Amino acid sequence: MHSSRASAIQTDPVCGMQVDPATARAQASHLGVTYYFCCSGCRDMFVAAPEQYLQPQRKHAHHHRPPMTLPVGATAGQQWTCPMHPEVVQDHPGACPKCGMALEPMRPAVAEQTDPELQAMIRRLWTGLILFIPLMLIAMRDLFLQRLQHLLPPRAWNWTEFALAFPAVWWAGWPFFVRAIQSLRHRSLNMYTLIGLGVVASFTYSTAVILFPGLLPATFRNPDGSIPVYFEASAGIVVLVLLGEVLQLRARHSTSTAIRSLLDLSPPVALLINSNDREEEIPLADVHEGDRLRVRPGGKIPVDGIVLDGRSQVDESMLTGESMPVEKTTGDKVTGGTLNGTGSFVMRAEKVGEATLLARIVAQVAEAQRTRAPIQSLADRVSAWFVPAVVLVSVATFVLWYLVGPAPQFAHALVNAVAVLIIACPCALGLATPMSMVVAMGRGAQSGVLFRDAAALEQLCRVRTLLIDKTGTLTEGKPRVVAVVSAGAVPEDRLLAFAAALESASEHPLAAAVVSAARERRIDITHVEQFQSMTGQGIAGTVAGQQIAIGNERLAAALNVDISGLQQKAQQQREQGATVMYLFADRQAAGFIAVSDPVRTTSQRAVTELRQLGLRVIMLTGDNEVTARAVARTLGLDDVVAGVSPQGKLETVERFRTSGQLVAMTGDGINDAPALAAADVGIAMGTGTDVAMETAAVTLVKGDLQALLRARLLSTATVRNIHQNLFFAFIYNSIGVPLAAGILYPVFGLLLSPMLAAAAMSFSSVSVVGNALRLRRAKL
Repeated sequence: MHSSRASAIQTDPVCGMQVDPATARAQASHLGVTYYFCCSGCRDMFVAAPEQYLQPQRKHAHHHRPPMTLPVGATAGQQWTCPMHPEVVQDHPGACPKCGMALEPMRPAVAEQTDPELQAMIRRLWTGLILFIPLMLIAMRDLFLQRLQHLLPPRAWNWTEFALAFPAVWWAGWPFFVRAIQSLRHRSLNMYTLIGLGVVASFTYSTAVILFPGLLPATFRNPDGSIPVYFEASAGIVVLVLLGEVLQLRARHSTSTAIRSLLDLSPPVALLINSNDREEEIPLADVHEGDRLRVRPGGKIPVDGIVLDGRSQVDESMLTGESMPVEKTTGDKVTGGTLNGTGSFVMRAEKVGEATLLARIVAQVAEAQRTRAPIQSLADRVSAWFVPAVVLVSVATFVLWYLVGPAPQFAHALVNAVAVLIIACPCALGLATPMSMVVAMGRGAQSGVLFRDAAALEQLCRVRTLLIDKTGTLTEGKPRVVAVVSAGAVPEDRLLAFAAALESASEHPLAAAVVSAARERRIDITHVEQFQSMTGQGIAGTVAGQQIAIGNERLAAALNVDISGLQQKAQQQREQGATVMYLFADRQAAGFIAVSDPVRTTSQRAVTELRQLGLRVIMLTGDNEVTARAVARTLGLDDVVAGVSPQGKLETVERFRTSGQLVAMTGDGINDAPALAAADVGIAMGTGTDVAMETAAVTLVKGDLQALLRARLLSTATVRNIHQNLFFAFIYNSIGVPLAAGILYPVFGLLLSPMLAAAAMSFSSVSVVGNALRLRRAKL
């Protein structure tokens, strides 16, 4: 490259795109050499660190490549967190000090891995079960072992029960006791506090019976003088709680299926075209930006990039939820993890490793699953007083049975107090919200909808006002010139040449349409000098010695130019949904160019269905009022706010929120970012700018309003599922605690044994998780 303007096609040193110096969007000099760029963004990156982009091309042999950043699923640097308390983070597996639940890895594994916590619980369950079966038979020997019960005296049978129960309780149930002690140490009472108290109380009492039988008072004895022991109850509680833990861990493990299915989309290898134009298969981790890759028919696209040569149909349904294949040809973007059709093409890698869209989706979903929904605060407030209240109810149950219960009073009091402790474990209450959120986040990712946090997922179903940007949201974002109208003095081609020269230096969304139209007509695009942009009006500069400006009516007023002779034809174009840009040559009206951005084929149906769901849909655009109204009529929108600047969009959002409405804002551009941030729920189109996506709480991967409809339906289904879980948890405890306390005994003579209480407690937790898993099959 030379400092003088070159006529040959140059390469953008940042992105590698081919750039014509005559039409380059930006340029910069470094050490006396001028470099040309496809956009100002590449220029800014180059200016900030030119040496980074001027290094000699690296060798493509994969054995010479530097190590890449570990992929999303790598285990190095892994951290673990609690599914119910995401603020708890540590660098090794273990139990949450607040609730006692097993911690989960913060980054999902690329392949499904064995859960060590689950395997340990299974081993303890089988050990406890093997010991519990003979223990239960011995405890009920008067029913099952009548011929054998006289082989040993009662005291020897009690010691046999102790020998079987000791490992079943203290080894198989040891994790529960550790968690119970941690809960006391951290002053955070939880389900394991209640389990620990119940099991220790029954086991300690039974041990005291066989060690000091003569010291126990008459209230401890049956009418026949014997003293009952409850080794089988303590061991049975442990076994049933272990069974619940195993079922719950398996169910929780399946909630990450959605993320693992996304991770599985990436192929393990890529086909690199090296510097000798030979193809070689390399690991996916060895792919670098700028590499040329071959994608074969039926193969998965390895990374994000641009098609350099070839044509094919690509199935993007795994990322966008849309089943129709998308045609890809030279210059089109392709996404890693999507499935190629019958064609073959060569692509250039643009984003690799954790920078790919698929990796970012996985990371975002994993992070969002760890956030807390506002509705979770209800369960937190209840849990804060629930465990102490249960302990008080258990103590009251013990006292009441001891004072007025039948003989043996102490035994009845102990059994019922333990049953209250066990059945009231608040595990189901704690799981009600997090499990639904985790499953819903994964379901959304599979449908092309990404939620930044649980609050956005919960809040979206309550939105009643939806503000939607026009360009790139309701429309395709691919405007094209539909009319070039001359005022008479300047021929149409000349008019288009002036406009293209100016727009080639602009980054406005309509600029590319003007430049493209000039190239289609094979019009030479000349260099513009003294270029300037006038916010909200247009642009101006010197082209071939003439002062040229292009813009709207406000620019005409600023230049004091009469455009009355063009307004009737301009109005006709606006009524058809086109945007009109007036062109001025030497402060004279030369004509106008009409640009139309086609409405997305799916927008009308999506708007109709969103309105049927109770949303008021309003278009928010900087375009002309007449053009905006024409688009609104086509789509059947409720209202239009037109001619607004980025600040105006922000003020509009705030105005609706001030009126007490819950507002969602949908957009795709940098100019939408302030409004997206201000809305109760900001929704970005995945085809838009990174700034918009980083600002918004929800991202629609494909950039289609049909995905917004799916997001709304998923939000509604999730909140309904959470309400069901909370109802199950509250009703379960409301019914279970009185039953365990013995409320039915005076009338029916029925008592709930601690073992049945443990079974019911485990079932409640599993039922909540199972109900949450139904969201994986939610119809969107």
